[in-house]
Amino acid sequence: MSATTVITAIWVISAVGLTALVLLHSPKGDGLGGLGGQAQLFTSTKSAETTLNRATWILTVLFMGMTVILSGGWLDAPPPTL
Repeated sequence: MSATTVITAIWVISAVGLTALVLLHSPKGDGLGGLGGQAQLFTSTKSAETTLNRATWILTVLFMGMTVILSGGWLDAPPPTL
């Protein structure tokens, strides 16, 4: 398994997770989380919002970092010669 394959898998997983978190998060209401009863998993609305915000930011940074690495082609480039 090459490094490119591993980074691509992490990139795809972070993209799917980020999409799900964005759909669950809604500052004006329950969002789609209200459909499945996800809002009751947390003790308060504030902790639910804080948790969703943190998870969204973490996946955003991960997704953007993997995007830069994959688009730069740094993993496929031959090592520099001295």
